[in-house]
Amino acid sequence: MMQGFRKAGQTWLGRAVIAVLFGFLILSFAIWGIGDMIRGIGTQSVAKVGSTEIGVAAFREAYQTELQSISRRIRRTLTGDEARSLGLDRRVLDKMVSDAALDDRVKRFGLAISDDTIAKAVLDDRTFKGSDGRFNRAIFDEVLRSNGFSEKTFVASQRNVYLRGQIAESIAGAPAIPAAMLDAVNRYRAEKREIVAFTLGPDAVGTIADPDEAELKTFFEGRKAEFRAPEYRKASVLLLSPSQLADPAKVAEADLRATYERLKPTRFVSPERRAVKQMVLPDAEKAKAAAEKLAAGTAFDEVAAEAGMKPSDIDLGNVTRRDIVDSAVAEAAFGAPIGTAVGPVAGRFGQVMVLVTSVDPEKITSFEEAAPTLAAEIARARAVEQVRNLHDRVEDQRASARNLVDIAKEAGLPLFSAELDRSGRGKNGMTAPLPELPALVPPLFASDMGVDNEAIATREGGWLWFSVDGIEASRERTLEEVKDTAVAAWRSERIADRVSALAAEAVKRIAAGEAVEEVAKAYGTTAETMADLQRGTRSEAMPAPALSQAFLTPVGTASSALGGAADQRIVMKVLKAEVPALPDDVAKQLTKDLELAVGDDIVSAYIAETKRELGVSINPTGLRLALGASGAE
Repeated sequence: MMQGFRKAGQTWLGRAVIAVLFGFLILSFAIWGIGDMIRGIGTQSVAKVGSTEIGVAAFREAYQTELQSISRRIRRTLTGDEARSLGLDRRVLDKMVSDAALDDRVKRFGLAISDDTIAKAVLDDRTFKGSDGRFNRAIFDEVLRSNGFSEKTFVASQRNVYLRGQIAESIAGAPAIPAAMLDAVNRYRAEKREIVAFTLGPDAVGTIADPDEAELKTFFEGRKAEFRAPEYRKASVLLLSPSQLADPAKVAEADLRATYERLKPTRFVSPERRAVKQMVLPDAEKAKAAAEKLAAGTAFDEVAAEAGMKPSDIDLGNVTRRDIVDSAVAEAAFGAPIGTAVGPVAGRFGQVMVLVTSVDPEKITSFEEAAPTLAAEIARARAVEQVRNLHDRVEDQRASARNLVDIAKEAGLPLFSAELDRSGRGKNGMTAPLPELPALVPPLFASDMGVDNEAIATREGGWLWFSVDGIEASRERTLEEVKDTAVAAWRSERIADRVSALAAEAVKRIAAGEAVEEVAKAYGTTAETMADLQRGTRSEAMPAPALSQAFLTPVGTASSALGGAADQRIVMKVLKAEVPALPDDVAKQLTKDLELAVGDDIVSAYIAETKRELGVSINPTGLRLALGASGAE
C-alpha cells in the first residue's frame, strides 16, 4: 500500500487523489472524534483470572521489561518477531496469570507482611551489599535502574513475591522424598555399564555395482522430491550497523577517564580474597580451650577434629569480605595475619576461631588497561545514535521511491547482492555472502519483486533493507541432470540396508552363543571392550544412539544401534551393570534437588487447580493491542 502511495505521489493527479482521501479521513475524525478509541485502549485487558483483570498497560510493561532484560543479556536488541517466535509473550502472560491466581489466594487467606519485614529483607539481600558486607545504596539503585524498577515498584513487587512465597512454602515446603525415588534417580545418573562391541560399515558389505537404467529410474521416480531444484531468489541487501560507524580512536581521553572513574568501584576493582577457616564452638569455655591449644602450637585442623568437625565444616574457601555472612567473623578474618589463628570472636552462631591461610590482595585494573575496552564501548554507544539518524535518512529516501543501489552510494553504506535458496545457499552449494542470513531468508522468501519491504533489525543493533531482484521458481529435475547424485544416493541406501542386515545377523549369532570377538572377526573387524559407560557421556566410539541402546539392552544380551554415520551399525553385548553406592554428601545434595523439583511440581499443580477454579479467559484483541503498541519492533 505504501509503495502505491509513493508511486501515486509522483504525478499531479495522484497527489490530488491522495489529498482528497486524507481530507475525508481527517473530516471523519473531526466528526466522530478519537476519544472513544483512546478510552477503549485504557479499559481493555489481556486476560481475566476470576475477578482480577490483567490490563493492557500492565502486560505491556511486564513484556517490555522482560524484552529489555533479554536484550541486555544477549547484548543486542531482541526484535518483536524474535521474541514472539521464542514464545516470550506467552511466557510473560502465563506468569502474570499464575501470579494473579496466587494473589487471589493471598487475599482470601488474609496474608500480609509489614514494611519493616520488607526493609529488613532488602537490607539483608547479598545482591545489594558492598565490599564491606553492608547494604550499599549505590548498588541498590544501580540494580533497580538496570531492571527497570523504581524503589516504590520494587518494594511493591517484593511484597507480592514474599506473600506468594508464603503460600508456596506452606503447600510444598521440604516435601518428603521416598527412598525409591532417590534410588531410581541415582541409578539413572550413576549407573555404569561395561560392553563389548564392534562397528560394521561399508567395508563389511564389499563392492556394490552401479544400478542398471531401469533400477535407477525406479529409484529416481520414487524420490523425485529429493532431487527437485529449489526456488532461487536474487537479492540486494543494504546494511547499516554500529560496527561500521564506531571509531574508538575518536573518543576523547577526558571522556574515557570520566567513564573509568564512574565504573571503577563496581567493574575495575577486584576485592581482596582470603582463604579462611573457621571453627564454631558452642560456648566460651570450649572456645578458650581451643584458643589455648592453638597458642601452644596444635594445628587448626587437629583442634577442629578433636571438637568433632570435618575439614568441610571449617573451610570457607577463598572468599571476599561480603561472602562471609557473619559480619563479626568477616571483620576478624580480614584483619588477621596469615597463618595465625585469631579469636575467639563472638559470632551469630557461637564463639568462632578464625585462621587465614592465604591472601589474594585487591586488584585494580588501571586506566591504561581499561581504556581500549572503554573506548570501544563508548564508540559503539555513540554509533548507535548515528545508526538511528542514518536509519531515518534511508527511510526518507525509500519513501521517495529511490532504489537501494542509489541509497547505498549516497549514504556510503555497503550493498550486497547474491542468489540463494531457502537454506541460504547459492547454486554452487556455498553459503550466500549476505549479512544476517537467518533473519533475512524468511522475509526474503515471503516477499515478491517490486515490494517495498520493512527494514530488519540486526543482532548488533543495526538495520538492513532488502529487495527481491529476481525469482527462479522451483522445478523438477530430470534424471539426466542429477544422474551422478542419484547413483550415489542409491548406493548409500543399499549399503545402509546391507549393513543393517549384517548387524541383525550378527546379533542372532551372539544370541546363539558365539563369542562377540569371533563374530567380529568373521566380518573383518575387531571387538573392543568399553567399561564405565554412563548416560550422557559421548565419544566417537559410542555416539548417542548407541549409548542409549547400551542402557536399554539387558545385561548378558546383544543388540545393535546406529553408528556415527547412516551406513554404520554398532553391534554390542552388555557384560555387566553396576550402580555405585550413594555417598552421604551426594545423597544430601540430590535430596535437596529433588525436594526443589517436587516442590515446584506441587506448586505448579496448585496454581493449575487454582486457575481452573477461578476461571481464566484470554482477550486476543487486548493481547494484540498490547503487543502492537509495545514497541517490540
